[in-house]
Amino acid sequence: MANYGEESSELTTANVLKRNIAWDTYLTARLITDHDLQLIRRYDKKNSETQQDLLQEEGPAYAEAFFNVLRSVTKEDTVQYVLAILDEMVAGDPKRAAYFHQRSDPHKTSPPDPYTQLTRMLQRTDWFTQEKAATLLTAILAARPNQGTAETPLPPLVMNGASSSSGHHAAPPPVPTPTAESEAVQNILVTFVDWLTSQLRRPSHPGRSVPLAVGCLARLLREPAARALFTRASGASLLAPLLRGAAGAGSSSGQPPPSAQLLYEAGLCVWQLTFYPAAAQAMAGASIVPSLVDLARHASKEKVVRVALLALQNLLAAPGLDLAPEMVEAALPKVVQQRLLQNWEDEDVTAALEALKEALAANIKLLSSWDKYKKEVLSGSLDWSPMHTSDLFWLENAPKFEERDFQVLRVLLKLLEQSRENRTLAVAASDLGHFISAHPHGRNIVTDLRGKELAMRLMMHPDAEVQKQALLAVQKILLAKDKVAYLNN
Repeated sequence: MANYGEESSELTTANVLKRNIAWDTYLTARLITDHDLQLIRRYDKKNSETQQDLLQEEGPAYAEAFFNVLRSVTKEDTVQYVLAILDEMVAGDPKRAAYFHQRSDPHKTSPPDPYTQLTRMLQRTDWFTQEKAATLLTAILAARPNQGTAETPLPPLVMNGASSSSGHHAAPPPVPTPTAESEAVQNILVTFVDWLTSQLRRPSHPGRSVPLAVGCLARLLREPAARALFTRASGASLLAPLLRGAAGAGSSSGQPPPSAQLLYEAGLCVWQLTFYPAAAQAMAGASIVPSLVDLARHASKEKVVRVALLALQNLLAAPGLDLAPEMVEAALPKVVQQRLLQNWEDEDVTAALEALKEALAANIKLLSSWDKYKKEVLSGSLDWSPMHTSDLFWLENAPKFEERDFQVLRVLLKLLEQSRENRTLAVAASDLGHFISAHPHGRNIVTDLRGKELAMRLMMHPDAEVQKQALLAVQKILLAKDKVAYLNN
């Protein structure tokens, strides 16, 4: 996208604000008015207390004066300087973003337009300008009056990060009826969401594009319109890899793993998207579920775990979707069980874990059917899905192994003999042990079919888990029934 030099890519707000701008030259060139110059001189280079007092007195006037510079001046150093001032202004108090929507002079007939100039700056060549323009545009869009989320906001999680005990499954707010003004803003929103999505897809800065885009989206996706636009741009598939970074996946690519804040904001984006049915549908096919489970498993920060669990809870309850099988196959029940052993300060984390435990338990029995197991064995590739470890499944289905002259058992033994996948070998050996325990004649049947020989051979396998499961299977073949029951416990 943009080409940027090493020096400009490392600019910071503090460094830019050390510059001295010759404001008088812009007055001489009639690029700013004398009134603007007086306001700028009064504000520029003053201490934070003085600037705060000035903004309390005439905040909209100062916002307008600096914006007039952005509209008239194209010199890069000056543009960067003004953006740094405005960014610092809003960072000091996010409520100041409302200044950009207020008329400094009540006699002016047209409302302020804080969007167009910033949107154009997203296409400039230096990253600092792009970054500050995007940050300001996000704050200004979020602060605009009569926006779509004004009457029916999302649950408090997205507003301030504080705990909320209800409302996680609330319906998303309705999209307001467009007006001439709102249509213009919607066009800006379309352009901005497209730009943010492009930063996720093809970052123009190697280290800062993605955190910037995710941070902006975490605020913008409060709005139904933004969710619709992001979904249309296939945004869900761009978020999934970021969630997996909690396990340190970034190290394999030579990049550091994502920060906890980036993981939180990416999870926040997904959580907000779960309130939009089309987005939830899109996420069902974008590997979001395994990524959220990965985030819930590995994240160390409570707020990150929380947002992952709440997103999973919403997806599990999403109408028209059946994501329980995918969650179970991603080992979410095990993650929930492990996380329930921890102490959480946030009651919502415990509540979400309990809700997921209950909902998943109701689905596991349905998922652990004989037909599903048979299909998996015949596929030649096994994984640790719930049926392989459920005692109830084996007690209920052990007699079905006798069908078609022990067809499924024979295939299972064939996997022990021929498979080159460590996971498949470990699961097959474990299944062999479960069959021996659950079937009244399991030991003799397995011995007659050379199962003992195959399991003993795997006791020397280089993979530790394969060794362990093979040893347990052999012990169950050799030991009496009461000793086998002891092993199972």
